[in-house]
Amino acid sequence: MDGEHAEMVRLLWGPHPRPARGPRPTLDLPRIARAGIEIADAEGLADVSMQRVAERLGVTKMALYRYVPGKAQLVALMVEAAIGPCPAPAPGHPPGGWREQLGSWARQLLALFLRHSWVLAATVGPRVQGPGELSWLERAVSALDGTGLTGAERMDAAVLLVGHVRGITQQAHASGGPAGNPEAQLGLILGDLIRSHGESYPALTAAFASAVESDGQDQAWEFGLQRILDGLAALIDRRAASPRP
Repeated sequence: MDGEHAEMVRLLWGPHPRPARGPRPTLDLPRIARAGIEIADAEGLADVSMQRVAERLGVTKMALYRYVPGKAQLVALMVEAAIGPCPAPAPGHPPGGWREQLGSWARQLLALFLRHSWVLAATVGPRVQGPGELSWLERAVSALDGTGLTGAERMDAAVLLVGHVRGITQQAHASGGPAGNPEAQLGLILGDLIRSHGESYPALTAAFASAVESDGQDQAWEFGLQRILDGLAALIDRRAASPRP
């Protein structure tokens, strides 16, 4: 493990020893992460910098470097704080079967990404994950315990669901954030094109007319989520019918 990787693990997983001597620390990692999140939520990830965070906290940039060595580590702390531990089922409410658990999990993750859309850009590619973020993967994989799926398949199912969440969040962000409606906006654009050129696209024209008549039923988020869960159910049923030796 190289030094930079080890430092990222230490920041995210601890321990975080306090200095035995000297003045009482004025900052801590959660407070630093919150300051970065406030900037990213309001202005975007590109506007987060060590200087901006230091100014928000009322300290010098050099003082901030005593706690966080650079922007990469700062963003990792922000991601971990923004995502946090996966919420546990409410007391007195049993989690239900695997399908109910994964559906609830995916909707909670969607709400999180819509609230902190900058997390999309900050969670691309191989990187060290913190304990809170890893708890989300743990919850999804454990929901499929006892279904007959292999460990690799359970992890792939979680990745597939995350991909759907990310795609919907990106569309919502591109249409103006959570308040936007990308499907409605696409429908307006597509409607104009079909009215002008529909004769060249008969299948698309018929499908669009059906979608208009259904008043927006089977929208992309819920439709995609249910089809992913249907596919998992079919695979689970197939495994149950033909168990592996």
